[in-house]
Amino acid sequence: MRFVFTDKKVDLADSVHSYAEKKIGKLDRFFRADAEAFVTFGVENSRCTVELTVHSGNTFFRAEESTQGDMRVAIDASATAIERQIRKNKTRLSKRLRQDAFEKEITVAPGEEVQEELEFPVVRTKKFPIKPMTVEEAILQMNLLDHTFFVFRNQNAGDAFEVVYKRKNGGYGLIESGD
Repeated sequence: MRFVFTDKKVDLADSVHSYAEKKIGKLDRFFRADAEAFVTFGVENSRCTVELTVHSGNTFFRAEESTQGDMRVAIDASATAIERQIRKNKTRLSKRLRQDAFEKEITVAPGEEVQEELEFPVVRTKKFPIKPMTVEEAILQMNLLDHTFFVFRNQNAGDAFEVVYKRKNGGYGLIESGD
């Protein structure tokens, strides 16, 4: 697994990066050789945050964990969150992960029980017209509806289908359609 580290508003010692490689590297048994781990470290108001994105093939895994004061605890929590995602979806992911990914028993913390999701039931379907608008108009519409995301056609991008969404830590995100 290849690692890419980014430090936001913090200057970390190499020992923290080495610790992250060691902990996150244990997930290597699930992924093919081309896997990449993007790790972003941040500190804000004495809270240490680790954003971990693992890319393997066409599949992305993402976890973000935040702790009070200790970056290593946040690293542990983010690696555990990715492993939990894999366990929860192991049947669907078995074709995308390494062939021998599940030969070893996956460890489960005492008192923790993870049940695999066998299906994704769609409980409601909605139809609505998707109108051309600007990003700002889409954010306004999303806020008026009190939704966390909004699909629209961006009139400034040739009527491309795009999505605006509220980010957990504040602000908004934009998902653009790509080629």
